[in-house]
Amino acid sequence: MKVGIFGGSFNPPHMGHINAIQTVAKKVGLGKVHVIPAAQNPLKTPVEGPSAEQRLELTRLAFAQYGDLYYVDDQEIRRGGLSYTIDTVMNLRKTHEASDLYLVVGADKFEELAQWKDYQKLLSETNLIVTTRPGYETPESLDDMPGYLKPLVSDFDFNFIELNTGRNIQFITLRDIEISASELRKWLRTGKPVEKYLPLAVESYIKEHKLYRNLGDRIGDFRKFTEFCANVLFSKKGINVRGFDLHGVAAPTEYTLIASGTSTRHAAAMAENIVLAVKEEYNVHPQSVEGIEEGRWVLVDYGSLIIHIFYDFVRQEYSLENLWKEGKDLGLKDPYAGKPEAQ
Repeated sequence: MKVGIFGGSFNPPHMGHINAIQTVAKKVGLGKVHVIPAAQNPLKTPVEGPSAEQRLELTRLAFAQYGDLYYVDDQEIRRGGLSYTIDTVMNLRKTHEASDLYLVVGADKFEELAQWKDYQKLLSETNLIVTTRPGYETPESLDDMPGYLKPLVSDFDFNFIELNTGRNIQFITLRDIEISASELRKWLRTGKPVEKYLPLAVESYIKEHKLYRNLGDRIGDFRKFTEFCANVLFSKKGINVRGFDLHGVAAPTEYTLIASGTSTRHAAAMAENIVLAVKEEYNVHPQSVEGIEEGRWVLVDYGSLIIHIFYDFVRQEYSLENLWKEGKDLGLKDPYAGKPEAQ
């Protein structure tokens, strides 16, 4: 029997998840699918939201109506800590042959697989199914394949790669609902209708337990919060840190901060320091963090405050300040000017 492995944060589980795995199960002929919510993705910054146990329950509710094919597996949440896919696969290998296991990942995860723990071992212990969107160009030659994969390829044909590990990779194009969990979280916090994208049981649980609430009640004064975050940027040698009050301006937030780093690593490090400092001072995670892996343009979203941190060269290219010229410049001052970097 072919056994699928479908993991993720499921924060929240939505119709895109369901349609994706249904398409894969039908095309590949999966006899069972382990749907596995992660405790914490090692490659993602924690964001504000439901607990791991609540995400597990949401996932159970999401798949309950789709029959015995889908088994919501709690092994990663029971293990706790950072969730590594290789640990999950090796646990399933105790009861399944490697040739029967099919790990389902999106095209974005396929491209970054070399960042995963023991990825080469992973590609010997399970087959890979890569889900793509219409327009995605599947590799047509060895040169088109990600660098990490080239030494492992023994043969390939249209949408199918044979590996010298004995396993294979196949590509499946999805034509389903295009919605991301991060978009849904924003919509839930702002009261935008989501019934088209969430199973009814999931939406009801979210409402009943008041999940994905706006952070305003916990942060309070966002002007003061903006100044706090600006001071973190100043303390980490942020370049040209500017803040804007956008009340009365057509914008997705009330306040915004913008700063530059001397490198992509510096930009990413400033974002990480913001997240840590806010968690320590206010006990909240951001609603979302985007771009921290590349560090060219990192966006840290706290709802009524959105922070943009750029590699300085990229900031000049986009000139975001021009979008906010109708807003009020907060005239932020560096309290650390002339002092050693704060620790």
